[in-house]
Amino acid sequence: MEQMFITPIRSLDSIGDIGAAKKVVSGQDGGSAFSDIFKEAVQNVKTTEADLNKQQYLLATGQIDDAHTVPAAAAKAQLSVELLTALRNKALEAYTEIIRISI
Repeated sequence: MEQMFITPIRSLDSIGDIGAAKKVVSGQDGGSAFSDIFKEAVQNVKTTEADLNKQQYLLATGQIDDAHTVPAAAAKAQLSVELLTALRNKALEAYTEIIRISI
């Protein structure tokens, strides 16, 4: 049986610290950072969906000891899809605002 450990929660000084280790500032206009956010969100959806499918398979075949991991994986997958949808909606709103600007 695999042992699971609880990871302690660490405090954040500000919301700007989220993902700070992954950010690389370059001389570009920020287009790559924008696309990296979407790529990371899509990858997050893929991995959480794969984890949910694995947990559901293990539950269905009776190979899982703690059934509470399945609803937790489902909630995680749902939140990642909602985050991706919210990012898409905000990007579309920003695009329509830019289109409305008259020069």
